[in-house]
Amino acid sequence: MKYEPTTILKLVDEGYEKNTTSVFSSTKRNGKWIETTVDEFRQQVRHFALGLYEIGVRKGDRVTLHSENCTEWLVCDQAILSLGAVNVPIYTSQPGEQIKFILENSDSKVHIVSNDELFEDTKPVIKSIKNVNSIITIQESDHPKLKNYHGVISLGARVDEEEPEKFEKLRAKVEPDDLASFIYTSGTTGRPKGVMLTHNNIASNVLGITERVPFDIEQNRGDHILSYLPLSHVFERTLSYTYQYIGYPIYYIEDIKQIRDDFQVVEPIMFATVPRLLEKIYAGVKGRGQNFSGLKKQLYYWALHLAEGYDPENPPGGMDALKHKIADKLVYSKIREIFGDNLLGMVSGGAALSPSIMSFMHAIGIYCGQGYGLSESSPVIAACAPGSCRIGSSGKPLTDVQVKIADDGEILARGPNIMKGYFRDEEKTNETLTEDGWLKTGDIGYLDEDGYLFITDRKKSVFKLSTGKYVAPQVIQNHLNDSPFIEQSVVVGYKRKFCSALIVPNYEAVQQRLKKRGIPRPETNLSENQDVINLIQDEVDKVNRHLSDWESVKKFVLLENQFTIEADELTPTLKVKRPVINQKYKKEIDSMYEEDKEAQVETG
Repeated sequence: MKYEPTTILKLVDEGYEKNTTSVFSSTKRNGKWIETTVDEFRQQVRHFALGLYEIGVRKGDRVTLHSENCTEWLVCDQAILSLGAVNVPIYTSQPGEQIKFILENSDSKVHIVSNDELFEDTKPVIKSIKNVNSIITIQESDHPKLKNYHGVISLGARVDEEEPEKFEKLRAKVEPDDLASFIYTSGTTGRPKGVMLTHNNIASNVLGITERVPFDIEQNRGDHILSYLPLSHVFERTLSYTYQYIGYPIYYIEDIKQIRDDFQVVEPIMFATVPRLLEKIYAGVKGRGQNFSGLKKQLYYWALHLAEGYDPENPPGGMDALKHKIADKLVYSKIREIFGDNLLGMVSGGAALSPSIMSFMHAIGIYCGQGYGLSESSPVIAACAPGSCRIGSSGKPLTDVQVKIADDGEILARGPNIMKGYFRDEEKTNETLTEDGWLKTGDIGYLDEDGYLFITDRKKSVFKLSTGKYVAPQVIQNHLNDSPFIEQSVVVGYKRKFCSALIVPNYEAVQQRLKKRGIPRPETNLSENQDVINLIQDEVDKVNRHLSDWESVKKFVLLENQFTIEADELTPTLKVKRPVINQKYKKEIDSMYEEDKEAQVETG
């Protein structure tokens, strides 16, 4: 084992000294950026921890944290960990019943919520939860019984004045094997399970990730990190510890719709993302060329075509290198401006990233790595690295992490980052962890001859056609979603003769294209409009050319509305809940197989 067991607290302490900007983090709130210095942050952590201790939080106690990303989230987290207590984050998008389950299942002693708006879903059920002794609100509240964040800090400041050595004594008792967090997995089926992660589970992952960041961490010039993924998800959470450890200030945006403006203000050196954002940017870039005409349009699409299939392991040479240089000057440099002037790289996680998007980002001069992991692995199992990024792969396993492929193709992982188990669920723990410590990931994939990990699909998502052929729908969906005219897609076909798809078009892009073709702009019932259907059919046909016959999408139905978290169709990490989709859109799915059913009746 390369890394010595350690705690999250020790890693963050090291980062304080590496920070060259004095700014620890910044939060955009009501349109304004609020910066917090390193000294201010450390003092707030100290006093908030002592305030929590004063209201009864002790080592091993669970504290739930229900808040959007902000500096206060980090303060609460470090304060909880400083007491040896356990941080249990809750997604801002989770409904009241799920929040109730997490509060009760975790046996939370204190509940922290950011504002009254988020508290609305919790308020009706909170009285029935006997284990919660105190509720703290980060922002001002109209509820008189809620404790105020600054009030808890003031309480802790008084304790600190009376017992100045108390904070260090409490922190000194925290050990690497102590529990640091319960992460309640959103899951595509069933109720959430509380993943128990220790300090060293997460800390070992931070150290492994540090070796894969797309820049030289020793040359800290005061660069910034931009953050938009929820800290309640372990991916952004562990990355935030990585940023803190290497001493880079984190800038938390307020609204994902304003991220392009925020890129220009923050000018980040790096950010983490999920494929959905990159898919939208990529589709927007491809659609942007339709606004040009003549030679400018030809040059634009020539450059985009040149970017297809770009391989960072084997960059173009000779005449191809010259073409790439011309494309960079005329087109790629303008696309890079979307992300500000300093972006060196991004890392994508949470779901499979389309190889075409990885190639495109590398082609325009921005490192785009993909990682793979689960909440149960703290979360990163494998990650790409600058200089060894293989398109389509999730890179190689982190230092100290072992990966092997089971006989049925399932990916297994073992290492210091693997969870202790599920809280109060021994049955599920035994199903997921083998006796010799291997985590059954539930994902299908393979290792190539050089040790790069490729993810094919979720084990439960892969389905078998009635013809006996197996289909990995995620790969097909990635291809479909690459289209600037397709917003979302779900490929179906379990126990059917062929694959079909539910497709949510990008109606704005579709209408713009139809307008350019001189077709009257359809205003209503877009999903049933024949011109819209024909346009999407063209996109589906393009995808089918690259698929095996049994994988090709033979039929599709267009939907008016996007799949959402609120409708329980997506998890908080934007994974499709197939059982929900199959039930909710049963009529639409069955309609694509009516002829097949009739044929069976005729021949039966």
